[in-house]
Amino acid sequence: MTGQAGALVRVMIVEDDRVTRERFSRAISDDRRTTLVQAVGTGREAIAQLPAAHPDVLLVDLGLPDVHGTEVIRCAVGALPECDVMVITMFGDERNVLDSIEAGAVGYVLKDCSDADLVAYVLELRAGGAPMSPGIARMLLKRMRARAESAAPRAPAEPILTEREVEVLRLISRGYTYGEVAGKLGITLHTVGSHIKNSYQKLAVHTAAAAVMRATQLRLLDRP
Repeated sequence: MTGQAGALVRVMIVEDDRVTRERFSRAISDDRRTTLVQAVGTGREAIAQLPAAHPDVLLVDLGLPDVHGTEVIRCAVGALPECDVMVITMFGDERNVLDSIEAGAVGYVLKDCSDADLVAYVLELRAGGAPMSPGIARMLLKRMRARAESAAPRAPAEPILTEREVEVLRLISRGYTYGEVAGKLGITLHTVGSHIKNSYQKLAVHTAAAAVMRATQLRLLDRP
């Protein structure tokens, strides 16, 4: 994460549909916590503008007219390691979701979200979260659960997470949002994000859903 506390989150949008691009741009520009640094309609234009725009958050559509959105994601991750990438698209199928995460996207939401939700997702992403539309999150959890059930049984591992990291993952596994977790534990949203990112590293995963499934598989969430 870059920038000082209280600084505006710099957002770049890559969306080929003009009406949708303008709606997203207004949502970002109108909120006092975010600022729009660039909005483009093609993948190649996005790749060319990335160094100068230097966004904190990149919102990327997948169905671009020239290159697939995953190519933009890979370029952004390679050129700007501190930039958080979130897909915002109409494509909610498993292949596109997995390809995007593999390319480096941290969040994945569908375009039917409200303007307020869009801004909330951007802020959650920048705070260290991995926002996903409910349907996408359920699909990933289902896939991870099926993979866990098909794997050979594992013996419980020694605890590798702190008590607070376990508390955070346990609440997320029960369906609480990052903001609700922060309120229940009396900590900031930023601290919740930090605990989640630490869990990613310890569990060798890249999403909150994967962290919950891995911790469940290792029985770490069974601690009293």
